[in-house]
This record gives sequence, structure tokens and C-alpha cells, in this order.
Amino acid sequence: MKLVVGLGNKGKKYAKNRHNVGFLLIDALATDWHIESKFDSEVAQNDNVIFIKPQTYMNDSGNTVSKVVAFYKILPEDIIVIHDDIDLPLGKVKKQFDAGPAGHRGVLSIIEQLGTQKFWRIRVGVGRPENPATDPADFVLQDFSEAELKEIQGLNINNLLA
Repeated sequence: MKLVVGLGNKGKKYAKNRHNVGFLLIDALATDWHIESKFDSEVAQNDNVIFIKPQTYMNDSGNTVSKVVAFYKILPEDIIVIHDDIDLPLGKVKKQFDAGPAGHRGVLSIIEQLGTQKFWRIRVGVGRPENPATDPADFVLQDFSEAELKEIQGLNINNLLA
């Protein structure tokens, strides 16, 4: 069984934020699936894959992930975490295994709760602010423009989930 985790922040206020790219892509992947609320998360599953969107805030994502992992007895190498990355250009996608958090607090929370970083990550580029004086934390909490949102929603990451 695979666990695919989309990172984001709950609530309409954050729905179109760059930081919510994980939620946006989970929504695109699990369109026809029945969604349940459990483990402080929105959960959709079939026989092979569990998709979750933790409904804690980003920095507490590890609590939810650890609950799901314990309940379903999922191995760390069967976990895929989808998250935003300001070090990649908008729409660029990179898959990696066994990597540190690189400043991403949601990923750090998962590493701390699981006690390992030996899981897969799909890093989705949201770009950097045009103005170098803009705080990156503020930038990722800004909404995508309509063109940016369309580009992100058009990403096909199915081949990265295998």
C-alpha cells in the first residue's frame, strides 16, 4: 500500500496559496474518489493507494502522517509527500528519496514524527518572489495568479507516484 500525502494548510483562506500545492495536486489526483474525514485528515483510498490532506496546519503535518502510517502499517519507503518548493521554478517537478527538509517545516514535521527521512518527496516548484526583499514565508502564503494556478493544476504527476 502506498501513502500519498499532499501538504497544505486547511481553510478557504489558504486554498489557492503556493504553500497549498500539495492539496491542489491531491484534489486533481483523487477527483473520482470518496473522501472521508479521519486521522485529522481528508482521506481517499482504494486497494493500493491512500491519499491524504492533513487538516492540521502545515507545521503539524507529521502528527497526521504518523497516525495513518501506524494504522495501516505503511513503510516509510511507501510514502510520497507532495509539497511546494521555492527553489524550483514554477511548475518544475522533482522526485527524490531520503532528503532533508531543506527548510520546509511540513516536511520537517513528518521527518520528526516518523523518525526517518527515508520516504519519497515530490517537490513542486512555486518559484521565488520577484522582489528579493520579500520574505519567502510571506511569498508562499500568497495566492497563485490565475495563470500560475492553471499551470499547477495542469501538471501530470501520475508517473511519479509509481
